[in-house]
Amino acid sequence: MAEQKKYKYFDLIMAAFVAVLLCSNLIGVHKVSSVNLPLYGEYIFGTGVLFFPLSYLFGDILTEVYGYARSRKVIWAGFGALIFASLMAYIVTSLPAAKTMSAEQQVAVNLIFGQTWRIVIASLTAFWLGEFVNSFVLAKMKLLTNGKYLWMRTIGSTFAGEAVDSLIFYPIAFLGTWSTEQVISVMIGNYFIKVLWEVLATPVTYKIVAFLKRVEHEDFYDRETDFNPFTLKT
Repeated sequence: MAEQKKYKYFDLIMAAFVAVLLCSNLIGVHKVSSVNLPLYGEYIFGTGVLFFPLSYLFGDILTEVYGYARSRKVIWAGFGALIFASLMAYIVTSLPAAKTMSAEQQVAVNLIFGQTWRIVIASLTAFWLGEFVNSFVLAKMKLLTNGKYLWMRTIGSTFAGEAVDSLIFYPIAFLGTWSTEQVISVMIGNYFIKVLWEVLATPVTYKIVAFLKRVEHEDFYDRETDFNPFTLKT
């Protein structure tokens, strides 16, 4: 059997991907903020949207440099981490509080870490499908463009991946709890923030990709890749 190629930075990027994913889902999901925009007025958004697109940036970098198959492993690692975090949050918030813990503290813990089944299912499903669409589109666009126009691939794949993520997450999580108008408004607003984030990060993406291709001696093209998301073969 051929020896697997060793990479210097692959594990580090995978760890960063999972860390960003967990932090954006655990820390940013409960805070809603707003800014006043000219000609628009008050723009309300979930603060997690400011950091969650980092996971797509790392996904783009992984697929561009190391290929879809290795990116697939990272997506599954992130998916597993989200499942564990959700399970841990459920157990922690379900356990009875000790007498040394005030009622206010218990309410705060439950408010911060408690998640409804709808939020959990919406988050897991949207992440899994969105990330795989993002990676698949980028890998296919790389073949179609023969490795040219990196900006087109990163932005185009984010357009597709974030669209799938948003179309799944917000209706499952909030339809029936929020008004339909609010669900659509927040879904569209947050989608454009995520895509704009990717556009603004393009110069950074270029530098990171160029550095990794140089030091890893890798620029993978998925010409013979099995795009089945349920296999972990590389």
